[in-house]
Amino acid sequence: MISEEILRGFHAVASASVADAVDQIAERRGYMDHTIQPRINDKKIVGPAVTILEGPTRDKLPPQHALDAIDDSPKGSVLVIGIADGADVAVWGGLMTAGAVANELGGAVLDGGVRDVTEIRRDYDFPVYARSVSPGTTVGRYKTLDANVPVQCGGVMVHPGDLIVADLDGVVVVPEQHIEAVLERATEIERKEAEQARFIRETRSLKQGLARYNRI
Repeated sequence: MISEEILRGFHAVASASVADAVDQIAERRGYMDHTIQPRINDKKIVGPAVTILEGPTRDKLPPQHALDAIDDSPKGSVLVIGIADGADVAVWGGLMTAGAVANELGGAVLDGGVRDVTEIRRDYDFPVYARSVSPGTTVGRYKTLDANVPVQCGGVMVHPGDLIVADLDGVVVVPEQHIEAVLERATEIERKEAEQARFIRETRSLKQGLARYNRI
């Protein structure tokens, strides 16, 4: 379980700094594709991933694993839904949002689409980061296959328990085993960048700032 102190720490740093820290600590990319964007509001998301895997079907089935996860996941969890080639269907909508808000989930990150955008903005203001907005339903097209298994979302593999950090710059996945080290490095990155920005303003020289701190 991720402590409240750690969660507060990640709320205080930008996703760009977290992405840089994941590059350095985990030595692999942690940020999702640019198409995974905030579709409802600009609220930041910080929370542990609960993952849902979807796949094609012709059966008219409800997304049962996702519905169960909304009711059963701990407060603050972030639902991450992976769906291959599903950008033109909505894997999230108004009723799922109602359940997520009722159970105090932290947000949703979708490799597919979201619908009922007007309703979600008006009634819930719940943060959803998604590949698209689409009116199309998954029913008869896709079904949930499993929950809390590794899923691809936005070009990044997400494991249950990884930390999701999302803001207007994008979505970053922090591997569970590196959460504390990534926070420490991201905090240090922001401290040094603030120093560098002050130096640039004082000297009125971007070149001097880059030369002194060797960072851009």
